[in-house]
Amino acid sequence: MKSVLFVCTANVCRSPMAQGLFLAALGENVDHWRVESAGVAAVEGAPASQKTLELLAERGIDLSSHKSRPVDRYLMEQFNLILVMEHRHKQILQSQFPQFASKVYLLSEMVGEQREIDDPGGGTMEDYRRTAQILESIFREGYSRIEQLAQA
Repeated sequence: MKSVLFVCTANVCRSPMAQGLFLAALGENVDHWRVESAGVAAVEGAPASQKTLELLAERGIDLSSHKSRPVDRYLMEQFNLILVMEHRHKQILQSQFPQFASKVYLLSEMVGEQREIDDPGGGTMEDYRRTAQILESIFREGYSRIEQLAQA
């Protein structure tokens, strides 16, 4: 089974948004994937932010059952691909879990870039929509690379 873990800071905005959008993009192929999210500084059990839930609901995606969780060794072992939003996230994970460093990529690396995905937290709905558009664009353009790296 292909597997990808999306990681941001608190696991309430970007990574759950990425999880929901990627699952939706998979369509009928969703059964061949394991897609989850976590945060490098997440508190266990927080819901996704209200604006993240609203943005996903606009696209017909229900992530109301989401509960935040921190990245741990178990998650790092379970996933073939770990996609992070910021250089700092990549550095933290590769430092804490050096045995899994080769699985960790910036999400933008899936389209040959080295840019960070800005945190819309505390911003307007337009900020959240802009983040969603960036994520969707990366998923469209970088799908084959994501699929290749997510293979078991």
